[in-house]
Amino acid sequence: MDDHPRLLITPGEPAGIGPDITLQLAQQSWPTELVVIADPALLMQRAQQLGLSVTLKECDLQQAPELHQAGTLKIIPISLNTIAEAGNLNPANADYVIRTLKTAASLCHGEKKRADAIVTGPVHKGVINEAGIAFTGHTEFFAQYCRVPQTVMLFVADQLKVALATTHLPLAKVPEAITKAHLRSVISTLQAGLKQQFRLESPRIAVCGLNPHAGEGGHLGREEIETITPLLAELREQHYDVIGPLPADTIFTPKHLQEADVVLAMYHDQALPLVKYIGFGHAVNVTLGLPFVRTSVDHGTALDVAGTNRADAGSMMAAVELAIRMIDG
Repeated sequence: MDDHPRLLITPGEPAGIGPDITLQLAQQSWPTELVVIADPALLMQRAQQLGLSVTLKECDLQQAPELHQAGTLKIIPISLNTIAEAGNLNPANADYVIRTLKTAASLCHGEKKRADAIVTGPVHKGVINEAGIAFTGHTEFFAQYCRVPQTVMLFVADQLKVALATTHLPLAKVPEAITKAHLRSVISTLQAGLKQQFRLESPRIAVCGLNPHAGEGGHLGREEIETITPLLAELREQHYDVIGPLPADTIFTPKHLQEADVVLAMYHDQALPLVKYIGFGHAVNVTLGLPFVRTSVDHGTALDVAGTNRADAGSMMAAVELAIRMIDG
């Protein structure tokens, strides 16, 4: 790519706050080119509703990226299937959301790469599935699109980094997913991503146990004894700096966090309550293992505040800032 990075933005669910926070983002200058993939009519209608001024300019991908100018926004037009009303979900627009994601992925992947990173706004998984489209999340979507065998969901909130061994999986299915092969693949992808995109030469990875008290010596579960501990021992022999397994109720204390660069949790709700408590509104969701940088907001569609001027763009701004740093790395 050219001297200035080109970031693609997918606002996500058109009835949610994605268009709102994208428009807020456009109000200030950025040391990168921002290109939104969306319906121009949606953005202009929402801008009018919010009382924001923005000039849309269709992006010429053959031209070199230009620094973003406050009050403007480059756009790759994708048409809605039907008019979107702030706060009211409509399954008819689920396909629109998927088309924006496919367009973004196609421009960041392959020999004809035209952009450096994707920053995603919040989607509504329920309404996409109601439309008959199987969708579990951005992470899984981009992995499948790029035919990547393993990705890792990483959350960044200030100095705290937390990765997930499993993502959007029902709790009852988590234990069977915690295999040595899967954990080996996750930790390998995590280490490579931290080296390449966060410039950590030898990442220190603290690993949670699956069970309370990390199994309490087998009295509260045997996954630590039979799977996690032997796997970590193998990885140490291969010069991975892995710590654990540690009980999830103490791994986030200052002592353990000072000894690690990242915490690897076994499942979604083992880590996300803490991440969102500490960093909600400025935390960033990162996908490691893709052939491009992808960051995202840490929140949902917030249908109740869409179109009301009460949406907070802090996480979207943090996602753009982190994407720029990751590209520079």
